[in-house]
Amino acid sequence: MIGSLDALFAATAAFVCGHFLLSSGTLRRPLVRVLGPGGFLSAYSLAMAAAFLWLAAAYREAPFIAVWSPPPALAWVPVLVMPAALFLALAGVTTPNPTMVGGERSAAIGGPKDPAPGIISITRHPVLWGTALWALSHLAANGDAAGMVVMGGILALSLGGMAHIDERREVSLGAAWGPIKLTTSVVPFAAIASGRAELDWKGIGWWRPAAALALYAALLHAHEWIAGVPAIAG
Repeated sequence: MIGSLDALFAATAAFVCGHFLLSSGTLRRPLVRVLGPGGFLSAYSLAMAAAFLWLAAAYREAPFIAVWSPPPALAWVPVLVMPAALFLALAGVTTPNPTMVGGERSAAIGGPKDPAPGIISITRHPVLWGTALWALSHLAANGDAAGMVVMGGILALSLGGMAHIDERREVSLGAAWGPIKLTTSVVPFAAIASGRAELDWKGIGWWRPAAALALYAALLHAHEWIAGVPAIAG
């Protein structure tokens, strides 16, 4: 079921809605009772991996339909934004975080003295902000229908996912969620700006931004092979 814009829309909907539906209490609780926590997590991961593969295949085979022609200057938006997006995503997946899948076990990651270590001092949703910046920056630079469907879906998943996760964690963690919510923020740097947190640069470390820059350089080089177009037009 690929090769058309309708197929791409269906794949995007399956990927985006699947995350929200399977993680909602209405479906999650009975599935956990039947499969167990580990079994549910495995089934969830497999389902989302399959949806992602469908999305990737549908995007690659989708027809090119121009919706608008972005000004050439907008092509630089993802080039400039992606280092920050990659840093947030990489730092997020390498830092224990109660907002990640299965992250309830890390609710006391820093103890009462440090509930917001490393990148969590900037935002408690670093990975989702990384994907949101990726989607938003590519939306600005691409005017085709297929790109809008995929990037729009990822952006909706990223931004909506932050509120969805916070709501679930408040229920599942109870009192343990209080210190995390108090000393962190959804919006990057908001907790720091309000004096509720201090930037934990030591916890972030030098290797995370360095690794993000190395990954950025690799993706710039491989962008044409991955997406079919060079990252920087010649």
